[in-house]
Amino acid sequence: MKAIQIDGYKKGPVNVVLRDVDMPTVGENDVLVKVRTAAVNPLDILIAHGDVRLVVPYQFPLTMGNEMVGSVEKMGSKVSGFEVGDRVFARMPLSRIGSFAEYVSIDAGALAKVPSYLTDEEAAAVPLTALTGEQALDILNLKKGDSLFISGGSGSLGAMVIPLAVARGLKVSTSGGAKDRERVMALGVEQYYDYRTTDYTTMLENLDGAIDSIGDKELPRIFSILRRGATVVSLKGMPNGSFAKSFGMPLWKQWLFKLVGMKNDCLAKRNNQQYHFMFVTSDGSQLQRVASILEAKQIRPEVGNVYSLTQAEAALREVMAGQKRGKVIIKVADK
Repeated sequence: MKAIQIDGYKKGPVNVVLRDVDMPTVGENDVLVKVRTAAVNPLDILIAHGDVRLVVPYQFPLTMGNEMVGSVEKMGSKVSGFEVGDRVFARMPLSRIGSFAEYVSIDAGALAKVPSYLTDEEAAAVPLTALTGEQALDILNLKKGDSLFISGGSGSLGAMVIPLAVARGLKVSTSGGAKDRERVMALGVEQYYDYRTTDYTTMLENLDGAIDSIGDKELPRIFSILRRGATVVSLKGMPNGSFAKSFGMPLWKQWLFKLVGMKNDCLAKRNNQQYHFMFVTSDGSQLQRVASILEAKQIRPEVGNVYSLTQAEAALREVMAGQKRGKVIIKVADK
């Protein structure tokens, strides 16, 4: 089968190789999936650059790709709940990425069935952002009626997180560009702030929680609008010691991340607040639950340019440039 691989970590533009590789083996808990579409993410760039190697140390050559849609071809002896031909999608398990390929072997626990209303291209844009939103909301553990702020909520993350938060009965506010206001408000946002003209820190106070998608430079502003005891979940800030411990990392990594994340931990402690760094993991049952919510609301992710497998390098470069809206997709097969 054909697969898109890299041969090592390298900064700058991501250079890939299209190779013929062996078909993946199928363990007793695995499902062999024929890939139809795969989404390209900033995470793919971070992996290629080596920016997450302390979290997940990959071996080379490495087949790229973190989320996919495909059809079930074969199942391991202990797999139940799926049938050959089922259309499925997943965020690939951290240790077994590789969706930029004609086939993947994936733990059945990472898979969910694709809602019928989504096209393959749309469905490929769901798993990573939807699971990120659901897992962040689980960490926040807010109750119905609580207030939530999402920084930079006008992008693909906000398109998934906002409906999930609203489904939990949360009062959501967010920031973004003026051109996106109407679209984002339609998702259920109560307050939307144009980051170019409005300083949300002068308008908001005593919120119950926040999801940060911008990073360390924005975190002091986010903490300033939260009540005492509130929690921030960051997707772009520095990892900290509690994250390393929850990931089961060795003690030396726990101490390292405790050191690099100390600034944000100290910032949180000023008002008895909590700082959590989050790295999204695969979870099929969670993805299935999210899919039901999205189907009920008929939420459709915005799809950008669609490339072929042979054009994967161009797709990665577009994502690295980061200038266009809509999820970049690699179309691997029609059926």
